[in-house]
Amino acid sequence: MACMTLLSLLAFAGLCLVLSLTPGPDTFLVLRIAMNRVGAGVAAATGSAVAALLWAALVGVGLAAILEQSAEVFRWIKIAGGLYLLYLGVSSFLKARKAAKEGVAAPDGEAPLGYGLWQGFGAGALSTILNPKVGLFYLAVVPQFIPHGGNTLGTAMILGSIEAVIAFSYLAVVALVAFKAMQWLRRPRVKNVMERGSSGIIAALGVGVLASGAAS
Repeated sequence: MACMTLLSLLAFAGLCLVLSLTPGPDTFLVLRIAMNRVGAGVAAATGSAVAALLWAALVGVGLAAILEQSAEVFRWIKIAGGLYLLYLGVSSFLKARKAAKEGVAAPDGEAPLGYGLWQGFGAGALSTILNPKVGLFYLAVVPQFIPHGGNTLGTAMILGSIEAVIAFSYLAVVALVAFKAMQWLRRPRVKNVMERGSSGIIAALGVGVLASGAAS
């Protein structure tokens, strides 16, 4: 059976690292939770990683079925995936360039009271499961790394495991840093500003997802 090369795995790991460093819904969610309880923030990071593996399995099964039915359709999916990755790269570059010019820093927020370990895990998992961009990412990436005659589902799970480990590591660091920072910045005025800012960001992200769903 054909296998991916070490170079391919390293290339994918580098891609995951770059994407992880780009703030998204999971990052802001972990920030909110960890500022109140670091353990719950790490649990949210764990839940997000587990949900990413679920997305990888679902995409792998679907791609395997498509490949079995039509190699031509699979080829076009691979081309579309390449175009999507190109879009991700260009858009991320433009956003980073714009942020650097404007000098805008990512806002933080404080977690509401009552987040336990299981609640944090559930919140992280639900955030990733309900994010279709995660599935779209795997749909774009997996075909690019499947060697001729390779195992589609197996490849998806390997890639999913790598992405989950990198994402968890990054989010866990975010949780630890956020908690330590909050111990130093725990002042009523600062807390209020952070809570309003992060709540607004999460609400805006929710509106964006809803608008995207309504338009599709």
